Amino acid sequence: MRSVAGGSHQERAPISLKQLAGHLGLSPTTVSLVLNQSPLAGSIPETTKKRIFDAAKGLDYRPNLVARSLRAQRSLTVGVMVPELSDGYSAMVLSGIEDQLFRDGYFSLVASHRHQHNLIKHYPDLFFQRRVEGIIAVDTPYDGRLPIPVVAVSGEHDVEGVSTVKLDHKRAALLALEYLKGLGHEAIAFIKGQEFSSDTHLRWQAIESEASTLGIRIRPQLVAQLEGDSPSPEPGYVAGQQLLATGRPFTALFAFNDVSAIGAIRAFRESGLGVPDDISVIGFDDIYNAVFFSPALTTIRQPLREMGKLAAALMLKRISGGSRAPYSKEIVVEPELVIRQSTSEARRASRPATN
Repeated sequence: MRSVAGGSHQERAPISLKQLAGHLGLSPTTVSLVLNQSPLAGSIPETTKKRIFDAAKGLDYRPNLVARSLRAQRSLTVGVMVPELSDGYSAMVLSGIEDQLFRDGYFSLVASHRHQHNLIKHYPDLFFQRRVEGIIAVDTPYDGRLPIPVVAVSGEHDVEGVSTVKLDHKRAALLALEYLKGLGHEAIAFIKGQEFSSDTHLRWQAIESEASTLGIRIRPQLVAQLEGDSPSPEPGYVAGQQLLATGRPFTALFAFNDVSAIGAIRAFRESGLGVPDDISVIGFDDIYNAVFFSPALTTIRQPLREMGKLAAALMLKRISGGSRAPYSKEIVVEPELVIRQSTSEARRASRPATN
């Protein structure tokens, strides 16, 4: 026990692996194999494993990653690039990445570039100088010039050494458009993503393809594009105003993401239009706020946290396999339509309210 200067609070020193093993009456090797989930732990009884995990949690054991990395002469660190830490998409993907890395005894070094090209170019070199064993690029372009494995989440990366975890965008477009058509919506407005987003081009291609298949006409006047790099609903609010300003009637909106859908709903309400009474709105991603917004947002769910876990698991597999081992170029995950209160059957073609 040691005291903290200036108070009577007592802080317990961290427990070591050797002390934890002694508490359990087991060898440090056995405890280490279980906590690191080594394949060699397969012969250890499940009751013993549970006892080890329970004791580690109860005694607040934390592995000494610095000592472990020095012994192995490795950093046990993965660099993660994200556009923005405050937006729902990146935060949910990052939580999955961290879950998987922590489970396997790795540390993440995270940097947000805010879509600045100089930072996107600079961060990989910075990570490499800090001896990361790989890089995960979330909604971030990467040119593959470093001799370490890279896993991208979203986008297209036809680059040697880069694996990609991506959504089936054609399936996502079909789910949304088929659903809106089934509700009787014919005049559908769209909000496209910003030019810098990895998914903007892929998703719009998918929407155009599936709209053609379903016989849905895309009216150019009813297509707005998000501008600026703010992660707030403001760009969606501006896009919603632009759609209303055309004077063209529409009964439904398919937005690029949930955040822009929320902004557009604000614009519709300010014009005296109800959601879903006048305009049905469907978002994309299923961020945490989607279910708590009023009305709760109908959306196409990306399994964002699972995508993060898949990216981290693929990264660790590539690290353990070595630079010459074959690797998966692409993992495609499936979307899901989540129906809530922001959509309903088409009633009439909605126009901006007049004063």
